[in-house]
Amino acid sequence: MTRQHATETGSATALENKAGTGRESPTEVKAALAELATAFEAFKETNDSRIAGIEGRLSGDVVTEEKLARIDAALDAARTRLDRLSLERARPPLAGPEAVGRDGLGAEHKAAFDLYVRAGESARLKRLEEKALSAGSGPDGGYLVPPTIEREVLRRLAALSPIRAVASVRAISGGQYKRAVSTGAAQAGWVAETAPRPQTDAPVLSELAFPAIELYAMPAATQTLLDDAVVDIDAWLADEVETAFAEQEGAAFVTGNGVSRPRGFLSYDTVANAAWVPGKIGFVATGAAGAFPAANPVDVLFDLVYGLRAGYRQNAGFVMNRRVQSAIRKFKDADGNYLWQPPAAADRAATLLGFPVTEAEAMPDPAAGSLSLAFGDFRRGYLVVDRTGLRVLRDPYSAKPYVLFYTTKRVGGGVQDHEAIKLLKFA
Repeated sequence: MTRQHATETGSATALENKAGTGRESPTEVKAALAELATAFEAFKETNDSRIAGIEGRLSGDVVTEEKLARIDAALDAARTRLDRLSLERARPPLAGPEAVGRDGLGAEHKAAFDLYVRAGESARLKRLEEKALSAGSGPDGGYLVPPTIEREVLRRLAALSPIRAVASVRAISGGQYKRAVSTGAAQAGWVAETAPRPQTDAPVLSELAFPAIELYAMPAATQTLLDDAVVDIDAWLADEVETAFAEQEGAAFVTGNGVSRPRGFLSYDTVANAAWVPGKIGFVATGAAGAFPAANPVDVLFDLVYGLRAGYRQNAGFVMNRRVQSAIRKFKDADGNYLWQPPAAADRAATLLGFPVTEAEAMPDPAAGSLSLAFGDFRRGYLVVDRTGLRVLRDPYSAKPYVLFYTTKRVGGGVQDHEAIKLLKFA
């Protein structure tokens, strides 16, 4: 982690600040939203000027192109700031009576965990887990964190990990989730009142398995910092692991090969959408290698949208990285209206053709044959499985004078409905 070697004073200040998140002023969020809207208006004005210059001189203006690139970067920065403020406002406190269960068991677990993290005392945690008949924990595997911390880490991951935010998420207690799916359409037919009912073919079923793979992070702190009673250990741990987990998940859910990690939707076999078959993901080609077509580039987006069945389109959205999004921001419809629109509120997504846009940096840049843009109902198409239980193992020996906290969770993922996701292939 990048903060491992921070000074004790700087770390303490940062931790105290993090413990206070969730109290950002609504005025600050409104200002960030207004900044994004202003940047987009400047972007449209500059792009219109660029287009007019090209049409008048048959060549681009370098100064205008550079200005457009700067405004485009400012748009990305404004959107990032708005997302951060929205996330921080939504964070509930991890400490205090509202974070503890009414039965008091949450308070006991929290107190025992706090003592373990600060001083390495594990006797109380051992007794608690023996009462709960917990298996697979202890000095070798680590101890379960209090449920409030686990819920907060998962909630933050839902906001930070782009695919998790739009996919279905299921909690499991075992090491693998299995489900049966039909590989063919249901057999049915019309008959008269007294006509014979011919026997229909039995459905063909196949089994999908989603194993939960171990994901880890290892934040570090000095013992002096841990001894400081002012520092909120729960908030510190959640803050330290959220980014590391989100970055690893974000890449695995998109491009993971399924070996010691979840399987990303881009790793599945693909086929031209006109010839789609179950078990593969359909794609629509742009008609230009590594780029959108020079003439009427919007048409391929419409082809992609309407390549998805109507039942899936109702809750569909786009997934792309910021470089693809930057190119699409310049697209207009036949009436001169920009197809990409900034979010209307702090908790909303930007839209393209009226569908929400999810920015996932793990999506590839446009290149010959790349699958750089996805569209579909990811809630039906992609499944994330979380095995319950977030574990922490305290290690004061490996990196003296720092205390390492080996933190693990188990997560898996894969496509559960291949028809619900379509890809745009730059070929």
